Order: sequence, then C-alpha cells, then structure tokens
Amino acid sequence: MSAVIGTGSWLPERVVTNEETVARTGGPSGWITRKTGIVERRWADPETTTAHAATLAARSAMERAGIEPEQVGLIVLATSTPDRPQPPTATAVQHALGATGAAAVDINGVCTGFLYALATARGMLATGDAGRYALVIGADIYSRIIDPTDHRTVVLFGDGAGAVVLGPDEEGGHGEILATRMRSHGHLGELIHMEPGDHFRMDGAGVRDFVLSEVPLAVKDFLGEQGVDGRQVRHLVAHQANGVILDALVPSLGLAEDVTVHRTIDRYGNTASASVPITLDDALRRDALTGDGLTLLLAFGGGMATGAALMRS
Repeated sequence: MSAVIGTGSWLPERVVTNEETVARTGGPSGWITRKTGIVERRWADPETTTAHAATLAARSAMERAGIEPEQVGLIVLATSTPDRPQPPTATAVQHALGATGAAAVDINGVCTGFLYALATARGMLATGDAGRYALVIGADIYSRIIDPTDHRTVVLFGDGAGAVVLGPDEEGGHGEILATRMRSHGHLGELIHMEPGDHFRMDGAGVRDFVLSEVPLAVKDFLGEQGVDGRQVRHLVAHQANGVILDALVPSLGLAEDVTVHRTIDRYGNTASASVPITLDDALRRDALTGDGLTLLLAFGGGMATGAALMRS
C-alpha cells in the first residue's frame, strides 16, 4: 500500500482581486463572491512556466517527506496547460529536480487530472515499476488560456501547483491511499473545451448540472464498491471549482453530517488540476485532518470526468 508521506504547494505572489477582474469585464464585483465564493485568486508572472511551478511544489513536498531527488522513481504531472506539446512538461521537472533515475510523464485529465495521476502512480508503485517513491503533481496556469473579457471564466480561475510524495505506508505518512476510481463521460466533452488558436471555453450551467447529478452517483458507487459507509468519511478535500456549487453538492454525497469540507476557493480560485493537492497541503499544514475516519479526495471537470480517492485520515 502507498501513503502520502509529504505534500507541498506553490502559489504566485500576484493577488488578483475581484475588483481587478470586473474591471476587465464590467459589472459590480460583489456578484463574484455571491455566485462563486471567490474573494481573490493568484496569477503567475509572464516568466513562470508550468514546469517551474510544478518543480517548486514538488521540492516542497519532497522536503516534508524527507527524501532526496535520487530516491524518486516516478514523476506524474497532471496539467492541461503544458509548456509545449512535446516533450512532456514532467521531463523538465525531472531535470530541474535532478531526479535522474525517475520516469516522467504528463497526464491531461483537466481538473480531474491530479486524481488520474495519483491512481497511475499508486498502480505503478504497487507493481514495483516506479521504485519506492513517486511524485504526483498538479500544476496549471489558466490565466494564460482564459479569455480576459469573458466574465464566465476570468473570475473563476487562478494559477498554482500542488504535489504529494507517495511512499510505503509503513513510513508513517499522512494517509494511506485505500482506493481510487475514475469515470469519463465523453459525450459531454463540449461542456469544457479549448480549440487550437482559441481560449478556454466552459458552459457553466451545463457543468453545474453535471456536477450535481453525476458526482453524487459516482461517490456513492465508489464508496459502495469499497464497503464504506459514507458516514465514515470525516474529511472532504474536493476540487475547488466554485464555492456555491460545492455547498450545493456536499449534502447529496451521503457523508457524515459533520464532515469537514476543506476550502481554498476563497483565496486561490479554481486552480484546475492543482486544486486538490493545494487544498490537501493547506489542510495538512494546518493540522486540520484530525480524528478517526476517512478522507475523500474528490474531483470533477473537463472530459467530462469524475475522480475519487479514499485516504485514511
């Protein structure tokens, strides 16, 4: 079994307020917090690459895990904003870290990407194909692909990177990964898409309908497959897509009534594939994953797709 033995994150220094975003699109700023729960987000400077962001988050996670670059056997980078089509951005991260013995690959699962990457790394560690330790990273710089005049997206997205080190569970990490499950719904691919030469586009109403209808089914099926009563889940680390949608979603998941829902949406906005590891790192640094029970990592996004992972708190 693999466990999370270290987490890390990176956020840009530049804070972008709601007032700044509405200055681009018009209208009052108050509606953004009311409709999304977002107060501010972070945008990267022009010199920052996805690889650089991912590398900084990875270094932070490795430091907390107490491992050196030469001990890393696998790097899986989830991103839908790679620095270039080829080679994988993960190879630039490998080089920057000095992890010369690691295999490195990208996964594009959009906002569900980190959980796809987590499942991939967990499987390769189990077979012995990834050595003893794997770096799983989510990194996206959406400020470069959104339309700055489109109020439906410019107010939502921020930039950032989050990372975890997976290693043997006997080393006393933050949590053993008990199971993972992904689902894709390709017939809904047009709800979130980006065509060559265009900006990122999203059908907000369609995405909301998908999240509120499909995610509860996916969670209940996943927990049922594992023989887990939802009331055993004491912590929820979900994709930070929209705070209002998250509020509407949680009661339908069948989790403990007093489940702790960890949030970074107000400070960082929607950081795409980085949002789950950033939020997990935030919770662990605050010592907020306390008590007995289980932690559910949950994501949903373009594809359309859902992803879940069960972690021992």
